[in-house]
Amino acid sequence: MARLLLTDEQWEAIKEMFPAEAATGRPPRDRRVVLDGIFWVLRTGAPWRDLPEEFGPWQTVWRLFDCWNGDGTLDGVVRLLRNEFAESGDFDGQLWCMDGTIVRAARCAAGGGKKAIRRNQPIMR
Repeated sequence: MARLLLTDEQWEAIKEMFPAEAATGRPPRDRRVVLDGIFWVLRTGAPWRDLPEEFGPWQTVWRLFDCWNGDGTLDGVVRLLRNEFAESGDFDGQLWCMDGTIVRAARCAAGGGKKAIRRNQPIMR
């Protein structure tokens, strides 16, 4: 799997985009490993719970993905990697898509409406 991980050169280019570690509290996970885990899920389309253990707990990786996606950090990382490394072939700049076929939706989400059972109303025959 080493060929799919960030190279040292790529990490050096983006490591400044992540905030400094707090002096107190639990030691944070290595941001490079977490970012590799995020890219693994995005590349494979696998569920977060199937993340290999080498990337750390899936909950931590998902939480940081959600945070970095919400504040624009992940967009900045991808933009910088695409601009710096696309020509050398070290970074795949292809379209990334997540498969949404596993997302459940209520029947009424498609415009079908809810089937309600009327109670306490006389039945008309």
